[in-house]
Amino acid sequence: MFDQLEKVVERFNTLTEKMADPFLYEKKAELRQITEEHAGLEDLVIAFKKYKKTKNDIKDAKDILKNEKDEDMKEMAKEELADLEKIIPDMEAELKILLLPKDPMDNKNVMIELRAGAGGDEASIFVGDVLRMYQYYFKDLGFKDELISISEGDEGLKEVILSVTGDKVYSKLKFESGVHRVQRVPKTESQGRIHTSTITVAVIPEPEELDFKLDMSDVRVEVMRASGSGGQHVNTTDSAVRMTHIPTGLSVYNQDQKSQHKNKERAQKILTGRIYDMMNQKKLAEEAAERKGLIGTGDRSERIRTYNFPQGRLTDHRIGLTLYCLDKVMEGDLTQVTDALLAHNQTELLKGEEE
Repeated sequence: MFDQLEKVVERFNTLTEKMADPFLYEKKAELRQITEEHAGLEDLVIAFKKYKKTKNDIKDAKDILKNEKDEDMKEMAKEELADLEKIIPDMEAELKILLLPKDPMDNKNVMIELRAGAGGDEASIFVGDVLRMYQYYFKDLGFKDELISISEGDEGLKEVILSVTGDKVYSKLKFESGVHRVQRVPKTESQGRIHTSTITVAVIPEPEELDFKLDMSDVRVEVMRASGSGGQHVNTTDSAVRMTHIPTGLSVYNQDQKSQHKNKERAQKILTGRIYDMMNQKKLAEEAAERKGLIGTGDRSERIRTYNFPQGRLTDHRIGLTLYCLDKVMEGDLTQVTDALLAHNQTELLKGEEE
């Protein structure tokens, strides 16, 4: 491990020197690659430097115990040695985690798509509840969210698409994809019976232009009259847009804005994200299959979580996590859930590295 860490420090120093070259800033693609790699190594390099300093301090304390004649100095060195040796295992565990292969998507912004599933109106109502839960969570993390598309039902929301930006957004949200199940007495239930409904959540990393650029020659664009309620413009102008990616058959429809241009812009953003996401799904599935306990981020049909309101219980089925603080979770306190998922995934990755 330590030979590997020394090589990481060498690579980090090389990247630091390259970043000092003013001509690098004229090469957009290379600059981005170097700065991202440098940022990805920084935490590991800092942790390794602290570890090496601690090991040197242990050596110094042992030298004092061996050679010093002053009893007070020896006693101080003994106490310091005990404290330093106590933290070494934790430091080594941290270094092992930091050495794990980085998910190249972790730094990306995302689109989140929420859709009502089984359960009729109650599923649509729960889409709105989960949307608010995420928005509270984003606020706590300092993320910004923008509504890209919304489809309303008779009660609640049929579909919502959000763009979320911030620091390492995908790393925090990538395990949210899947089927979310709710068990509670619906507002529309007159006899007090508990119903089970579902919604689906898809977290899609947003590609930058250097990652993937949609070839519009492969896209069929149709404009049409918008339908449904929404003001006078809805049924009198060709503001709605449907974009279809001919090679894959993926299609996106958007009518949320009065402007056809804005609807085209949003439809293209959604379509680009979905195609890029499709390109990554196979790789993600293969990586998850390599290690049985690794949490996948691609299977959107998997039931991942249950929100049981009568018991105030949240259960994440992938890792067997059960919490009895559903009210706090619905107010955006998701950190203990996302941290547990990340810790489980890191544990499985470590097992794979040791095999």
